[in-house]
Amino acid sequence: MHTGFPNTTRRALLSAAALTLGLAAVSASARAADLLDTVKARGQLRIALEGTYPPFNFKDGKTGQLAGYDVDVAKLVCARLGVKPEFVTTEWAAILAGLGARKYDVIVSQVGITPRRLQAFDFSQPYTYSTPQLIVRRNEGATYKSLADLKGRTVGVGQGSVFEQQVRAVPGIEVKSYPAAPENLQDLAFGRIDAALNDSLMVAYLLKNSQLPIRAGARVGQVERMGIAFRKGNPKFHAAIDKALDEARADGSLKQVSVKWFGTDATHAP
Repeated sequence: MHTGFPNTTRRALLSAAALTLGLAAVSASARAADLLDTVKARGQLRIALEGTYPPFNFKDGKTGQLAGYDVDVAKLVCARLGVKPEFVTTEWAAILAGLGARKYDVIVSQVGITPRRLQAFDFSQPYTYSTPQLIVRRNEGATYKSLADLKGRTVGVGQGSVFEQQVRAVPGIEVKSYPAAPENLQDLAFGRIDAALNDSLMVAYLLKNSQLPIRAGARVGQVERMGIAFRKGNPKFHAAIDKALDEARADGSLKQVSVKWFGTDATHAP
């Protein structure tokens, strides 16, 4: 639905609204029971994820069930909390707003831990470390060693992602945002954009599994840390989530899940 605002303005308003909801939830959650008690009583942890972001979280084409690294990490955490996972899929652009509105308990969907997000939400310790990486067409003749080399070009990014913020910080690049990765990469393959920016772990998976004529480009930017996001005011839940991740890290199961999906251990800082 057209709102009368330019696309960039709408995205900024959506982002601001999500953070406002998160901040409003801080005072409300301070008065409510700790999320750990609520989850334990319910016997389920309601987990939001995008569901269209392989290899992190996606629907398996053969089984129709959710699969991926985030799904397996969420299951590890739930097993240690003694509750069952209940997965909720939602578009990335609305996922933080949904958390602030209490539509689910946590987000396990490669949410980057940033200073701005930490104002509105709490995060577990990081469970993924990765770097942004360019994706280009297989027959691309130009060499892009940095984002600055893409001035005058069009770059595709996930709407509301840290990658979108990174590209928008470079003057002269036309940014095209997408609600999900498949549309982004299809436009790249068909020449509608010049490059895409996404997670290097996803790029490696795509090169192994995708039939699209694309290839990995340069890694650009700093190492990103991803954690489990949840509403503020839940110290017992925060401690329990970190303990669950500590246990999964100590017994090797967290590393095992990473190697399963990426072929490498992405669960610690490089």
